[in-house]
Amino acid sequence: MKKTPIILSCMPLLLLVFCSSPSQKSVSVKQSLAGLTVEGFVVQPSVLTQTISVSGTLKPFEETVLMPEVAGRVVLINLPEGKFVEKGTLLVRLFNDDLQAGLKKAQAQLQLAELTERRQGELLKKNGASQSDYDQALLQVNSINADIEALAAQIRKTEVRAPFDGTIGLRNISVGAEVIPGTALATIRSQQHLKLDFSVPEQYSNQIKPGMKIAFSVQGGDTEYNATVMATEEGIDIMTRNLKVRAVVSNKDVKLKPGAFANVELQLGENRNALMVPTQAIIPQERNKQLIVARNGKASFITVQTGIRQAASVQVVNGIAPGDTVVTTGILFLKPGANLKFSKVSR
Repeated sequence: MKKTPIILSCMPLLLLVFCSSPSQKSVSVKQSLAGLTVEGFVVQPSVLTQTISVSGTLKPFEETVLMPEVAGRVVLINLPEGKFVEKGTLLVRLFNDDLQAGLKKAQAQLQLAELTERRQGELLKKNGASQSDYDQALLQVNSINADIEALAAQIRKTEVRAPFDGTIGLRNISVGAEVIPGTALATIRSQQHLKLDFSVPEQYSNQIKPGMKIAFSVQGGDTEYNATVMATEEGIDIMTRNLKVRAVVSNKDVKLKPGAFANVELQLGENRNALMVPTQAIIPQERNKQLIVARNGKASFITVQTGIRQAASVQVVNGIAPGDTVVTTGILFLKPGANLKFSKVSR
């Protein structure tokens, strides 16, 4: 008998709850039928230049560390640091006075041997000497010539000359220093032309050809430089799945420095019928991407495949057609089949 008042007291609350629910649902349905105000974008064919950006490194076209071939004492240094030298310029000479003296002695002996050979030849014509005597004199001439060539080769080993036209770096020795084979004297670099090494993803490897023009910039400047592809590795790196590419850069004014980081821009083609949509219109899914397209005034969720991405837009490869209106705002609040009202439609 005591439980009855409690039940009767709860009845007003239950009636209030059940009575209010249908009205709230009615309001929600009306809002859904009225539609959500959004903005749209009309898809039109446009010109798309396929450009990728990769990093690269500038390298000297030619570079080598100057080293002596033999051990000895440095007696002459001609290493103008930071200056250009021509191929064949004498840069360093080691002590070779003993070899020079031996060369002069051999040259004097050669003069006497040649005189003897000529005399023996004249006597042989007059039967005043035997063929054996003449052959002995000729052998002496040839033997001394060989000794002179050997001494000249040893003297050349005491001299370090520029192997190509280039700029000398910082020297590491002074006059009087004792050096051995392998001692680094200085570095010479050819800077009139530079190499630009970079790598491109495997998917673009077939589009890189020798003679292709590329543009690049270096850190610390806004200047754009040009280069020409010289060669490729002709094989994909199995670790990075990239193709190594080498381009040549003209550097006549020597503004570019070897070792600098380069940002390379590659233009790999042009598509005049590309369908581009604003980046914010793309809805990323776990395995694909979607767009909301207006079809008969209602929201239609379309699965698409994207291509090249730019700063504010992205290419759609398939799934839409020219003239489609794509929703660009309010995409988080839309459901399939929802009514659409456009406050602004751009092209």
